[in-house]
Amino acid sequence: MNPTNKNTKKAPNKRKNSKAPQRKPIFNSMWFYALLVAGTFYILNQYNRSEPVQSELYVFEEVMAPAGDVEKITYITNQNRCEVTIKKDSLEKYSSYFNGNLPKYGPHFYFQVSSAFEGEKQLGELRRSLPEAQRFSIQTETQNDYVGRIMEWLLFPLLMFGLLYFIMFRPMQKGMGGGAQGGGGFFSVGKSQAKLFDKENNTKVTFKDVAGLDEAKIEVMEIVDFLKNPGKYTALGGKIPKGALLVGPPGTGKTLLAKAVAGEANVPFFSISGSDFVEMFVGVGASRVRDLFRQAKEKAPCIVFIDEIDAVGRARGKNVGFSSNDERENTLNQLLTEMDGFGSNSGVIILAATNRADILDKALMRAGRFDRQIQVDLPELKEREAIFDVHLKKLKLSKDLQIDFLAKQTPGFSGADIANVCNEAALIAARHDKKFIEKQDFLDAIDRIVGGLERRNKIISPQEKRTIAFHEAGHATVSWLLPHAHPLLKVTIIPRGKALGAAWYLPEERQLTTTEQLMDEMAATLGGRAAEEIINGKISTGALSDLEKVTKQAYAMVTYFGMSEQVGHLSFYDSTESGYNFNKPYSEKTAELIDREARSFIDRAHETALSILREHQEQFTQLAERLLEREVIFSDDLEEIFGPRKNVEA
Repeated sequence: MNPTNKNTKKAPNKRKNSKAPQRKPIFNSMWFYALLVAGTFYILNQYNRSEPVQSELYVFEEVMAPAGDVEKITYITNQNRCEVTIKKDSLEKYSSYFNGNLPKYGPHFYFQVSSAFEGEKQLGELRRSLPEAQRFSIQTETQNDYVGRIMEWLLFPLLMFGLLYFIMFRPMQKGMGGGAQGGGGFFSVGKSQAKLFDKENNTKVTFKDVAGLDEAKIEVMEIVDFLKNPGKYTALGGKIPKGALLVGPPGTGKTLLAKAVAGEANVPFFSISGSDFVEMFVGVGASRVRDLFRQAKEKAPCIVFIDEIDAVGRARGKNVGFSSNDERENTLNQLLTEMDGFGSNSGVIILAATNRADILDKALMRAGRFDRQIQVDLPELKEREAIFDVHLKKLKLSKDLQIDFLAKQTPGFSGADIANVCNEAALIAARHDKKFIEKQDFLDAIDRIVGGLERRNKIISPQEKRTIAFHEAGHATVSWLLPHAHPLLKVTIIPRGKALGAAWYLPEERQLTTTEQLMDEMAATLGGRAAEEIINGKISTGALSDLEKVTKQAYAMVTYFGMSEQVGHLSFYDSTESGYNFNKPYSEKTAELIDREARSFIDRAHETALSILREHQEQFTQLAERLLEREVIFSDDLEEIFGPRKNVEA
């Protein structure tokens, strides 16, 4: 790819220079609206500021007129109102009288009169009773509040028109790719909501930013390479797959991988979520599907990425009569037609991502639509190291921090979980005013994410604390002494989240699990309940989560994995999840047998835990006392008390 970039280096520069003079206009419609609003407020403010102050008739007759301070009085006949203009020399005199609210220009104040008031007669008599030097002029007129009328008759229609314009005629916002999404407002409800990424507005994510996922990257890079060099494949008569489905648990990097495709490909890339097709209006979803593929055909060759496709691709006909959604099925039918209908979609490749491939419609999964299913699993040890390496580049780390140590401490973590660990470690280090992020900060971050926030202020009685300590010590002892149980890393009696105590293990990353391994894990899980029986002679509710875990595991061993000699090599697991099986696929007699076998597995694990704790009761008690003293113990403490752990090959 590098030679290609060198050969085409000059062309993008020319395009860039040719577009340099084209700048966005400084003045647009938003400036006009802002000036209009500001001007309206200014006019209203000036109008309100020139409004005279309201007063009473006696102020005019008994105070102002006899003092000779009135210059003019205007009687407004149609409003039963008299407006008084005070002489300029007397403004200061009455400013304090009206608390400084007199307007600068007249009329300065007004008073209301009744309909029986005879303005010319009564005001004339008052004027004639005054000396010549103190007389005021009298005007009689009719006034109309044109501003109020305009506001009353035009403001509401303007607001309604503006609202209708915003809903129905406002142009749609441009997508992240910079391409306009067609018509506006209400009339664009059937338009595709896909974001377009092309050469001018590409993303900065590349395959170098996607750590791990080596096999998935090879599959996706092949699609990108075909779009760049189609002759390499068509020369041999091959055809590129029409679609690829990224399947995996949440947070494993499916969407990130699609962003890397957008960053690497020199072709248009449409990105949309499955939920963007779903609307409350009938036919909108199908219309958006048609519009998406219409745009894609115009830009071909291109890639269309549909994230969370299970939102629209759920199998049709499931749960018939129970909350079925015809609109969603119509959208799916249109999607199936567009992906492999009579029309030609030459040059349009579909990428989709989901973490629920089991519920997708079979017609969507068939060859010719999604020819490939790319599995994006949780990262292995080496892949976690690569992911940590990517996220740690921007952090200030201590020199003794080892990435392989962090990778070993995070089995079962997804890429998103690892990113969260790195960020949480940085926050913890900053909280303690450290200049560099240390190993302990990462361990605290892992504990915070797995177990929850520490709750040291939780009120626990001494007796309860002792019970919790022996309970957790029972887990630690049994797991340490059983060869097939997961290796213990850390035990604490500090409450975290809803748990009163917790034990951290480093599970082996194995693909197959034997019956012996499952039985040892169940015994270690029941070690807490067994410890309570031995020490207290009675049991508590603290083993709820342990009992739930072993019950599910025992029934899985019998009904799914065929590990029971009495039930035999049968599995009642339904991988298709058709949704029509309302009854158990076995008889009541078999159900009783399953119950007995599951109980037998749990009882055997419980007896194993009891025998180990009784056999090593002295060391077990010593471990619990140390846990009470320190609140947190590690594998080194167990090795000191019990000796090195025996590991047996599975």
